[in-house]
Amino acid sequence: MEITDRIIVVTGAGSGIGRQLVRAFSQKQAKHVVAVDINLKTAGETVSLYGGSAAQVDVGREAEIEQLIENVESSIGPIDLFCSNAGIAVGKGIAETDDATWEQMWRVNTMSHVWTARHLVPKMIRRGGGYLFSTASAAGLLAQIGSVTYSVTKHAAVALAEWLAITHGSDGIKVTVLCPQAVRTGMTTDPTGGVAGVDGMLEPEFVADTCVDAIEEERLFALPHPQVAEYVKRKATDPDRWIRGMQRLQERYTAGD
Repeated sequence: MEITDRIIVVTGAGSGIGRQLVRAFSQKQAKHVVAVDINLKTAGETVSLYGGSAAQVDVGREAEIEQLIENVESSIGPIDLFCSNAGIAVGKGIAETDDATWEQMWRVNTMSHVWTARHLVPKMIRRGGGYLFSTASAAGLLAQIGSVTYSVTKHAAVALAEWLAITHGSDGIKVTVLCPQAVRTGMTTDPTGGVAGVDGMLEPEFVADTCVDAIEEERLFALPHPQVAEYVKRKATDPDRWIRGMQRLQERYTAGD
């Protein structure tokens, strides 16, 4: 999809990958980019740098996503590309993670994508098509050492992207899902990237540019760490061997806990 002259919405746009997506779309001459964040101040800072407009939305609430879509389409125009980028990383092991944390992670990391599609796909179909982009993780294709909630919710986000592409591709709906390893953002507290940084930590500018390339080429997966594709092949070819390798990785990164 050509970015030029498109109306685009980016959630989680107050910092990190989201802010850099706004930058990249603006450089590609998008018609209008709406920078969305739970923090209106940081969304406004993104707009002051790269243009567009700012909106404050909690993507963990369906009503706010629905209202955002209605506001943009009534005041700016039909949304061509919706980037459901906002996410959180909380929770630890299966016994340590309570239901409230599970609920929070489901709402932000998975259901926000569901709600976006629920309210936007029918509109896009009626006008002949549109584009949905979502930020998941390499953990959604592989697994996350440590955080059960992150691993499970990101798997679900990838599954939703695949389902949307399969089910609505003939309706003109294009889908891309981002699955990086470690990226230098506010969500990455370990300066090395921890277990996700085994193949290096990328800067959000590079990741955003990779996403734009994937959207322009209409590819399902944006993989800024190319090693992820090889790991997925190994997992599919010999899942038991892959599990044993992941168990060794688990032991390496939890030693001394």
